[in-house]
Amino acid sequence: MHAWLCENPVGVDALTWKERPTPEPGPGQVLVAIEAASLNFPDLLIVQNLYQMKPELPFVPGSEFAGTVQALGDGVKHLRAGQKVACMAGTGGFGTHAAVDARLCVPLPATFSATDAAAFILTYGTTHHALIDRAQLKAGETVLVLGAAGGVGTAAIQVAKATGARVIAAASSDEKCELCRALGADTTINYATANLRDAIKQATDGRGPDVVYDPVGGDMAEPVFRSIAWRGRYLVVGFAAGSIPALPMNLPLLKGASLVGVFWGDFARREPEANVRMLEELAAWYAQGRIKPVIDRVLPMAELKQAFALMASRKVRGKLVMVN
Repeated sequence: MHAWLCENPVGVDALTWKERPTPEPGPGQVLVAIEAASLNFPDLLIVQNLYQMKPELPFVPGSEFAGTVQALGDGVKHLRAGQKVACMAGTGGFGTHAAVDARLCVPLPATFSATDAAAFILTYGTTHHALIDRAQLKAGETVLVLGAAGGVGTAAIQVAKATGARVIAAASSDEKCELCRALGADTTINYATANLRDAIKQATDGRGPDVVYDPVGGDMAEPVFRSIAWRGRYLVVGFAAGSIPALPMNLPLLKGASLVGVFWGDFARREPEANVRMLEELAAWYAQGRIKPVIDRVLPMAELKQAFALMASRKVRGKLVMVN
């Protein structure tokens, strides 16, 4: 097998494409022949030694991938050789094969494309957990999605609309706003050209959004929180802008609002049965055509470094997917 190896976590440039022995699955593991793997922001952080999970060196990055089960380790009952799966393993995806804990693999129907499957679990799992579980989003409420043209942002538009909510999508260009409208957003805001607080006020008739979905952080957080509706819920999803905002603590008090943390990975670990039910619902929504991953482009696995550069450019709409 071949894989991108991180031997020194100082950044993308240190990754090397190397031949390695194909692993044998241990007890409770499966060997997956990887067909596709998606690029996510944590994949960048982990090779910079900036992510909360710090794997033992050396390791193969790539948190999310899809492929076909080639072999089963002892004790694996719910999967079979030849079965299509999507895996959220944290590492191992940027290669041709991976031995992975079978509990981290979701069996898929044959009609579920590997490209979509590789871009499905993290973004939609995070978003469903955020909007449905943590925010308790209800039909008729208004959701403001920041970074709405990115991977989790496009998922948030779709999940919110599937729930019957009204969606305001905020993105950094007219082209990205156009994509958000095509996905079902009711209103869009180009925050590169508009005054964000004024635009939110206009879009909500002065009331503010009931739920804010924020994977961006940075300087937008405070003005957006100041715009939130009474009893609003502000979902802290991530910090793609690079900086972690510091909010004045009187703001939740004045709005009767909640600042809600979203850590889907730990939810999946701590509440595995609830996570399985959630993924089953999402898979059903995919089969019904209610949600579908937005793929910016598909690249060969050998072009991983170019994919990281594209992600850093902030010009990606949806997800980048690498294929073998």
